[in-house]
Amino acid sequence: MEALGMDYGHGEVVASHCHSDDQLIYASRGVMRVCSDDGSWVIPCGHALWVPAGVSHEIRMEGDVSMRTLLLSSRVDHCQVIVVPGLLRELILAASRMLGQRDESLGEHVRALIQRELEAAERINAYVPVPRHARLRAWCERFFDDPAQDLTLEQCGEQLNMSSRSVARLFQREVGMSYGEWRARTRMMLSQRCLADGMPIINVALEHGYQSASAFAAVFKRILGYTPSDWQVSIQEAAAPRAH
Repeated sequence: MEALGMDYGHGEVVASHCHSDDQLIYASRGVMRVCSDDGSWVIPCGHALWVPAGVSHEIRMEGDVSMRTLLLSSRVDHCQVIVVPGLLRELILAASRMLGQRDESLGEHVRALIQRELEAAERINAYVPVPRHARLRAWCERFFDDPAQDLTLEQCGEQLNMSSRSVARLFQREVGMSYGEWRARTRMMLSQRCLADGMPIINVALEHGYQSASAFAAVFKRILGYTPSDWQVSIQEAAAPRAH
């Protein structure tokens, strides 16, 4: 196992790359968006993305980020977002602090505990599929930059020079869900950065295309399984410094 640690500013990007080992990407502070050829994952504080060996991915910083990553030989078969509980968080940070140390016995114990915690960690669905169709992919990338836009399927078709029926079929074929469901899921994933920054829920709702906090909260809970306010509390707890 190898541990890496870097701090980044808002908007910085780690260019597309891959590793010969699995990579666990974790931020002890901040929110990241990790992009591969197949889709994107939004990784807030308190969560981590487990990326299989050989999968190319780019990492975009949403706010200031303290990133800690582990290179592992565990061989997962697909990208997974996991909840990082307190013990796993401390083990990841301990592994980062141990860089350059020669206590192999201690390192073996930390590796074994990390592996056990990873196997037991809760998995969550934070994935947004991205189409491979070139024009639709470019349109989706623009939506990532402006999730408040509220285009109808017909207006989307006009931008893509397609009929609304063709766009509907293309979304279903390329991402496995309807245009409306993809848009809602993308908004919920992207809203997590604003929520993590402590922005009032009504402001987050308006920035992501909803006219009321209640409408936004209903979709957030349907897709992610908990309310925006509960999510904010859990993120604040995950980011709080531990007493030693």
